[in-house]
Amino acid sequence: MRYSYLWVSLACALATSSALATQNQAAEEVSRFETLQQLKKLRAEQFKVDANAAQSEEIKDPLQPLNRQIYAFNDALDRTVLRPVAVSYTEKVPEQIRGSLTQARKNLDEPWNAVNQLAQGKPLRAAKSLGRFTINTLTTLGFADPAQRLGLDSEDESLGTTLGFYGVPSGPYFVMPLLGPSTIRDGLGSLVDTQARPQKYILDDNEGLYWTEMAWRGVDARAGLLDLESVLQGDKYAAMRDIYLQRKSFEIAQKRGLNDDSMLFIDDDFDDSIDLDQENLDSDQ
Repeated sequence: MRYSYLWVSLACALATSSALATQNQAAEEVSRFETLQQLKKLRAEQFKVDANAAQSEEIKDPLQPLNRQIYAFNDALDRTVLRPVAVSYTEKVPEQIRGSLTQARKNLDEPWNAVNQLAQGKPLRAAKSLGRFTINTLTTLGFADPAQRLGLDSEDESLGTTLGFYGVPSGPYFVMPLLGPSTIRDGLGSLVDTQARPQKYILDDNEGLYWTEMAWRGVDARAGLLDLESVLQGDKYAAMRDIYLQRKSFEIAQKRGLNDDSMLFIDDDFDDSIDLDQENLDSDQ
């Protein structure tokens, strides 16, 4: 399944990149050929790595030729569509309303958080998540967070994090088409996360509302990253990769009860931006 998803993603990236830049078609054909040649050299052992930001690029990112092509496609789509929409969203929708909508989105994730916490052997933590969902839904339909004031704090979960908790290697870094930074483990996990969201079944009979909610979820998440742009300098691909891998490694270490300060090598400005990312994005990822 890993390899089939990889090659499907490769086909997606190569097909979409040709539609974006026809002027340099000859150069692109050479680049795609070189990418395919490099990917053919990959060994099965390279997919067993547990990637972290401190590793060399050869270890954590052997898929880099493919990843950079998918990143270029994602970046072009972001600059032409997603970012302008996110900017307009933040300018025209009051902050209080945006906060309420974000909270409603996060509230719908609580049942799946609880399932993952049970899988991690944390029944009390799962009870807190279900308590949060019940209180917030019954009192405010999830648009506010009174459960927080009662001491029931939020803790985002995903299948990828649960697998990492049990020591399943992440596999190499992988940029997912449209969805962005991930790893092989977390990418496959996000497919299950998507199927586990309550709104998939609540809106099962209305595809229009379902896809509208999915599109809004993406705009809301992208709006939460606008402040991060000023922090990313130089090779943005490499910066985003290392931020993602550092955050994921630290998150899993915390759930295991570890406190590995050696993972915290990115400066304070990046840490502040990562905290912003945590507040505004799902963990599925």
